[in-house]
Amino acid sequence: MARMSKNSSAKNRKASQLSRSYDRAFRGDAAYRESLPDIQNKDASLIQGANVPIQHVGVSGFRLPLLLRARDGRQLTVEVSITGTVSLAADLKGINMSRIVRTFYEFKDRVLSHELLGEILLRYKKDLGCSRARLLAEFNYPILQKSLRSDLSGWQFYRVVLEGTIDDLDRHRRYTHFDFVYSSACPCSADLTEHARETREVYGIPHSQRSKARVIVEVSPGKSLDIEDIQELCIAALQTETQVMVKREDEQAFAELNGAYQKFVEDAARLVYERLDEDARIRDFVIACSHLESLHSHDAVSVINKGLPSGLSADFSAFRDLIC
Repeated sequence: MARMSKNSSAKNRKASQLSRSYDRAFRGDAAYRESLPDIQNKDASLIQGANVPIQHVGVSGFRLPLLLRARDGRQLTVEVSITGTVSLAADLKGINMSRIVRTFYEFKDRVLSHELLGEILLRYKKDLGCSRARLLAEFNYPILQKSLRSDLSGWQFYRVVLEGTIDDLDRHRRYTHFDFVYSSACPCSADLTEHARETREVYGIPHSQRSKARVIVEVSPGKSLDIEDIQELCIAALQTETQVMVKREDEQAFAELNGAYQKFVEDAARLVYERLDEDARIRDFVIACSHLESLHSHDAVSVINKGLPSGLSADFSAFRDLIC
């Protein structure tokens, strides 16, 4: 058996003499804090792997309550999940991750908006010494929905993400992600059901399913676009939003509404496209729709984008996110 070296033996003796208790009263002074090791900011010799730039590095999923302003001026507090990332140049080992959170917290008492995200992004560039940065703020946004016929109302919640990016020229771009849940009655199934009724006097029920559209819009420079505005555009396009408060007369109304606005998944994408494309507040967009088929064991999906050069891509594949 190899004999333990004198240095190893000394280190082990020293380690055994270290304190094993946590000193709750200890607070290091400025000199002590300055002496703390900071491996993230060491030179390029400590980089593991390829010495190349990283497009996004940061923190995902830190949460805090933030104020939002509704379109009518009301303020509400919602739980927001933040993802903040910055670019990292070659020859740099890493970033100070805590600055992503700490810098954001300096703005925690402000009202969340695209403009606020723009301010924070500029601070990220300054505090972390990066050339580009990105922020996503995800939350559930409540809008009061009236029932179709019974004069009741209930809160409908919408998944929303406010996204901001800033480039090396300090150009700020603003995006809103919005999920809209609706019912889709199949036109083919409706026609086949009517055919059986008319030709063979057989009763049948056309199939319909809960469905979701995710729209990502880029807000035009100099314009503003409230969350309520996007909701209204989706309602105008698709009509058959799922309901919160329902009595018998509302359920009957919803069946009639589905009969009046039957749609395939292809129709849904084009209907939303039409509404977004004619709105001057929206510079660019992409739409992903998923119909959670009650006929099949799989879903019907479609994706469409505006098609601007170097704009938002139709390369959407996160269809499991659209399960509702």
